[in-house]
Amino acid sequence: MYKQAARLVRAAAVLATICAMPSFSQAADITGAGATFPFPIYAKWAEAYKAQTGIGLNYQSIGSGGGIKQITARTVAFGASDVPLTAKELADGGNLIQWPMVMGGIVPVVNLDGIKPNELTLDSDTLAKIFLGEVKTWDAAELKKLNPNAKLPSTPILVVHRADGSGTTFNFTNYLSKVSADWKSKVGSSTSVEWPTGLGAKGNEGVANNVAQTKGAIGYVETAYAKQNKLTTMKMINKDGKAVEANGQTVQAAAANADWAKADGFYLIITDQPGASAWPISASTFILMPKEVKDATAAGEALKFFAWAYKDGDKAAEELDYVPMPANVKELVMKSWAQIKGPDGKPLNAM
Repeated sequence: MYKQAARLVRAAAVLATICAMPSFSQAADITGAGATFPFPIYAKWAEAYKAQTGIGLNYQSIGSGGGIKQITARTVAFGASDVPLTAKELADGGNLIQWPMVMGGIVPVVNLDGIKPNELTLDSDTLAKIFLGEVKTWDAAELKKLNPNAKLPSTPILVVHRADGSGTTFNFTNYLSKVSADWKSKVGSSTSVEWPTGLGAKGNEGVANNVAQTKGAIGYVETAYAKQNKLTTMKMINKDGKAVEANGQTVQAAAANADWAKADGFYLIITDQPGASAWPISASTFILMPKEVKDATAAGEALKFFAWAYKDGDKAAEELDYVPMPANVKELVMKSWAQIKGPDGKPLNAM
């Protein structure tokens, strides 16, 4: 109890240091670009932050690949990616630093008449076969065996996948590669893959819209998009053989195994985690910033926003089924910000 209290006191001190940085009444909006996975919560945080500070967030929801390109080119104050970068990739991007901002779940969503949310259950093998194009109709034997009481139509299955470089795709295909030898050998895991079947759409937004408009469609989106678009979600059988729904509690159960303190450069992937309640396709989303910034004011404003989100943004995250980072991880992250220095070589959050 004492150690936990001490950690929170230290975290509060770090936050106070960030918030005590000079305030610029004429400061421009914070600029960022990247992952669509966290866009719903970044938008919600941005609205509340602007109401409090007058400073807005101009975030381009263009996919993780685009976010990495933009921060490498230094056209934004920060990039966002659902794909953690390796030490080499951070160095190749121009000496970048990364940290996890929030966690969430990636969930299969369908458009089938008469089927209610979480009425259908998939296992890992059948999910892989659907996206390989091997299970072609909703009344296929594999689906009937998993859902003996469901009224499954003979409707053809239309797969909807991402067309852009996507961290959501990275985590989704990372999971499929862990659970299916066929998927691993035929398709593999990346931000962009050669899909065996289906229709491509841009962003979580595009996949959600295509599934919503197409009978027989199945896609994969971050849980907030499923919630906001009232899409029909599916249960998954996890590593422990239990059928679970995608929500904040099951993502939290998956994240319980994450040891961020031992993750070099915060590189950690949390798909296919053990645990009776663990959601199998869980993911973290990351912020990327240069260790050496040209515009100390812009970078400082970005850090103040992230510090505020860590302090005051948990409730909003939970309302959208995201999972906030634990207090001890927030402390580790804010300490790591000492690596971010201005043109004068001084840390932006001197501790």
